[in-house]
Amino acid sequence: MSEARTTQRRGIAEILGIPRPLFFGFVGLLLFMIGDGVEAGYLDTFMLHNGHTQGDVNLLFTTYGITVMISAWFSGPLSDLYGPKRVMWIGLILWAVLEVGLLALGLGPNNFTMTLLFYTLRGFAYPLFAYGFLVWIAAATPATMLGSAAGWFWFSFSAGLPTLGSQFARYAIPAIGELATFWCSLGLVILGGLVALLFTHEPTGKKRLLPDHVSTRDIFFGSISIMWREPKTLIAGIVRTIDTSSEYAFLAIMPAFFIDHLGFTQGQWLNLLSLIFLSNILFNLVSGMLADALGHRFIVSVFGGIGGFVSIPLFYYIPVWYPGNFAAAAAVGIFYGATVAAFVPLSGLMPQICPKEKAAALSILGLGAGASTWVGPAIAGICESVFGFGMEGIIWAFALIYLAAAGMTVTLRISDEARRYTQEALARGESVTAVGH
Repeated sequence: MSEARTTQRRGIAEILGIPRPLFFGFVGLLLFMIGDGVEAGYLDTFMLHNGHTQGDVNLLFTTYGITVMISAWFSGPLSDLYGPKRVMWIGLILWAVLEVGLLALGLGPNNFTMTLLFYTLRGFAYPLFAYGFLVWIAAATPATMLGSAAGWFWFSFSAGLPTLGSQFARYAIPAIGELATFWCSLGLVILGGLVALLFTHEPTGKKRLLPDHVSTRDIFFGSISIMWREPKTLIAGIVRTIDTSSEYAFLAIMPAFFIDHLGFTQGQWLNLLSLIFLSNILFNLVSGMLADALGHRFIVSVFGGIGGFVSIPLFYYIPVWYPGNFAAAAAVGIFYGATVAAFVPLSGLMPQICPKEKAAALSILGLGAGASTWVGPAIAGICESVFGFGMEGIIWAFALIYLAAAGMTVTLRISDEARRYTQEALARGESVTAVGH
């Protein structure tokens, strides 16, 4: 390939907001998450069709969610200690080994005890790979591209899990069967992991991120104590929890509402869900790019918080006011998916708030992302069982929570001290995130 063509290709990547040295990391992440997402659309039904109860399935997903949340937090301090690239290797190897155990000893012979064991343990794997890469992005990307880079991260993440992963399963299962499709997911994960790790040579991710004199104990304790040493990280973690809390709640309560109460067919509901996720994926990119131009806090608070306050009630009322009108429901569903995506710039804002401890700060976002998987359904359950709310009451509870998130985001300002630290580090030639919005 000529030098001119190479320059052109690199120029396009930069124009799109992809950090050139990390390009193959984004490609690998997409493939990895497609593999991880293959099971998303049918693992529950696979279990139910093989003699297990709904209680067994709920237990399986609950324990998995807990390990995902813990691992999402660990990804930050481990990246500080060993470097993001090594953490990603650990995540890849763990996923592959535990998936073999899951399929060979659990799902294959239909042994629930082994399925529960290996699936729960596998929850530690993908966050180390995915969020380790997010730390790498934060450590190696200047602030002028951080919003776009975060958008591309969440684009790759969400496009794989659950969107393209579920689509892969949709076509693979009729051709080769359910169990063989699980084995294909292993191949996709390994392929994605190797693409990301073997073809990405950016030097920052290969080394420990904190100085050698910082002890292991201080690194791990610091990733928790940062919440009270720098309260803005705690606020951002709460906002991140709110971000996808409604999404997980709606996955639990909305199917029956649309199908049994509003009269939508199952196919229409699934198509509506696909449009919501597609909107979310595309606006992950848009919100990241807009954040680089308009400011991270502005996008999160206005389009995310206030946008959610508007879109969530509309997602309920429009289908009620226009029964059977799929186009109207799809329009507000797309709007809702876009507002959830508008929280993406948090991943670009956090490293600027805490430039000395970027990995620790991002680990709090990872903790919030993991917590949202159970906080959302818990809010819906509390509204119904404790306060006696129906669907309308639950909807307004989430709308008000998103409005509160908008207010909390306004407080996430970059301090003068953080700006000075970044400027001084840049003057010394150190690789830190530049001061941005």
